[in-house]
Amino acid sequence: MFKIVSKRQLNEAVTLMDIEAPYIAKKAKAGQFIIFRIDEYGERIPLTIADTDPAKGTVTIIFQAVGTSTIALSKMNEGDAIADFVGPLGNATEIEGYKNVCVVGGGVGCAIAYPSAKALFKAGAHVDMIAGFRNKDIVILEDEMRAVSHNLYVTTDDGSYGEKGFVTNKLQALIDAGNKYDLVIAIGPIPMMKFLAEVTRPYGIKTLVSLNPIMIDGTGMCGGCRVTVGGKIRFACVDGPDFDGHEVDFDELMRRNSYYKAQERESASHPCRMLAASEKASAAASEASKEDK
Repeated sequence: MFKIVSKRQLNEAVTLMDIEAPYIAKKAKAGQFIIFRIDEYGERIPLTIADTDPAKGTVTIIFQAVGTSTIALSKMNEGDAIADFVGPLGNATEIEGYKNVCVVGGGVGCAIAYPSAKALFKAGAHVDMIAGFRNKDIVILEDEMRAVSHNLYVTTDDGSYGEKGFVTNKLQALIDAGNKYDLVIAIGPIPMMKFLAEVTRPYGIKTLVSLNPIMIDGTGMCGGCRVTVGGKIRFACVDGPDFDGHEVDFDELMRRNSYYKAQERESASHPCRMLAASEKASAAASEASKEDK
């Protein structure tokens, strides 16, 4: 069992948790992910590692409560424990040899972009970061991103905070202003990554995207996370999750990710045993805490 050490609500739908997982904390690098399972009956859900603290033995995950398992996890509290927390999985983000980098995050994708920016910043690269959100109410990790970048640009679709516009517009403006990036990292919704790759393509700027296809085992055995990159089949769990954005078949990825939308909606709209179990565990932990006092 893996204990939830701390929990923080970043906005109405996004939660940050520190999980006690010392072996993963010692080995994980930016760009890698874990797969969690709430209990022995739960589904396997991949989440990118947002941060680690090897000294404390904790791994930070940041997730949006959108499906049955993430909703159930969001209802758990400090002191509760989840059954499985496996990792680190996947390949770490490339950071060696880059001098001038722009890291772009969209929405919850900023939680994945942040560790990459942090690793590059620590490696001595000049890091510009663009963080895009629909509006002011869902902005997350602003202070954390500012601390690991030389320039942070926050954009909102409606102009309620930062600069009004899309991350694609801001990246184009920075390139037009003379910034000579040798790497762009784009992480967020699939359409956002697709169009950011088109912004950088004419300039020949290497562009890495972190893909989130349907995934089950995380070891390359099931084949569920297959993506087409450069006309060849790749598996995001073992060949990625980072890929060359100029070679990804984004349209195919979008189609595959939408296969089970109806089932996901049905699952999330009905009370289930996992939700009941998480609520029961939280209640038990709360009672135990009262007794200790």
